[in-house]
Amino acid sequence: MNEWFQFGDTAPIPTDLPTLLLGLLLSFMCGQILAWIYMYTHTGLSYSRNFVSSLIIIPITVALVMMVLDNNLITAFSLLAVFAIVRFRNILRDTLDTAYILSLIVIGMACGTQKFSTAIVGTAVASSALIFIWFTNFGSRQRYDLILNLHWSQPLSRLDHLREFLNRHSLKTRLASQRSDDELEKTHLSYRLLLRDPNKVDLLLSELKQIDGVSDVSSMRAEDESEV
Repeated sequence: MNEWFQFGDTAPIPTDLPTLLLGLLLSFMCGQILAWIYMYTHTGLSYSRNFVSSLIIIPITVALVMMVLDNNLITAFSLLAVFAIVRFRNILRDTLDTAYILSLIVIGMACGTQKFSTAIVGTAVASSALIFIWFTNFGSRQRYDLILNLHWSQPLSRLDHLREFLNRHSLKTRLASQRSDDELEKTHLSYRLLLRDPNKVDLLLSELKQIDGVSDVSSMRAEDESEV
């Protein structure tokens, strides 16, 4: 087993049938691994089942293309002309999706050129990096947990009472906006809160509604500021 992995990048020329099947099967398995990681770690609104399916098909297609080329310059130019006829238009909403596509293209190229050890190690390292980024929430700059909107009908001089209440439930409180409505004699307030316990949002809202002068309370979870 160790010798097979160590000399896994040594390809027979020309490619025989067992090597062809092994390359396509390995590209399928590598695509499956990264597709499962994508499904498990994906966050946001841009999830697509078709995109996940493409993560499995792409390395197989790329591997097959590399096997068809087989160091043949004439075949390479012919294949380039064929692909030039087909126009691919697909906008990726997330830059991380692009990273998945590029990783699987390279892994498919490794499988297609019978660099099996490179494909296995590349898949393992890429998978570890993606899981690390997801598990550690690397790059996140989330500063607040909750966006709180309400109407205040008491004089603004009594806002200290409201601030004291919010400070009991949050580690950090920031007044994001304040707008007065003279006709309704109310003030629209919007706060950003970093909660002491994010699981007690319902308790915060129920107690807030019982405060004199507070009405029309609404809240929204604040995701990472760069991902809306």
